[in-house]
Amino acid sequence: MTDMDEHDRPWPPVAGDETATLLGFLDYQRATLAWKCRGLDTAGLTATVGASSMTLGGLLKHLAYVEDDWFSRALHGRDRSAPWNTVDWRADQDWEWHSAAGDTPDELFALWQKAVDRSREAVAEALEDGGLDRPAQRAWPNGQAPSLRWIVVHMIEEYARHNGHADLLRESVDGETGE
Repeated sequence: MTDMDEHDRPWPPVAGDETATLLGFLDYQRATLAWKCRGLDTAGLTATVGASSMTLGGLLKHLAYVEDDWFSRALHGRDRSAPWNTVDWRADQDWEWHSAAGDTPDELFALWQKAVDRSREAVAEALEDGGLDRPAQRAWPNGQAPSLRWIVVHMIEEYARHNGHADLLRESVDGETGE
């Protein structure tokens, strides 16, 4: 049983092995995003701060895309799935950020949660097929392929960076603060 904090975030294991520790911190960061976005209506998820056009809804959709892009497309070499496969990325490289304003909170949370669920399955599959050292199927233009370990650490960094944005956005919506 995983211990949860007061915001329903699972504590990463204090004495886990490398895999459990990395995945524990990734789940903690995912849960932090969920906490920052939970309970808000459309106005709350589309609020901005200062000169930035970033929104909490945009963060949910962006991180859904990043989950799918790294764990499905890069790691396993799979084609993009809906809705990502219908986007003209050359016309709008920030489509997920811009299009989030047209989605309801329920749609955004469902899209993000399904992406997280697919990512967990993709990670479990990769762990059985080479562990954290397993290279991604899609290599970078220089020919290097990141390992699953690199991808998980990158995703922790991605969430941690964006959770800082989420802190500011949430505070501007209703004053809720916290790490």
